[in-house]
Amino acid sequence: MDPFSSPAPSSGSSGPSTEALMDQVKAQLAQAYAEEFLETVRSKCFAKCITKPGTSLSGSESSCISRCVERYIEATSIIGRALFSSPR
Repeated sequence: MDPFSSPAPSSGSSGPSTEALMDQVKAQLAQAYAEEFLETVRSKCFAKCITKPGTSLSGSESSCISRCVERYIEATSIIGRALFSSPR
């Protein structure tokens, strides 16, 4: 059996099922991706848009942050589609 195949379910198993473990790993990966995504957007957009940090955002800073985040999301989506739609 290769390392990516799931073993046949055993009726006498007392531990968590392989499917439950895979779901947990997927959830952890999704959370890690979301945290990395937010940190990247936060750092890049902050560096680009906030020229004079203060107690609140100016209108232009707020608009810049919105556009920056939208562009980053769009770019990530384009890259994801290209990666996952290309023939292997």
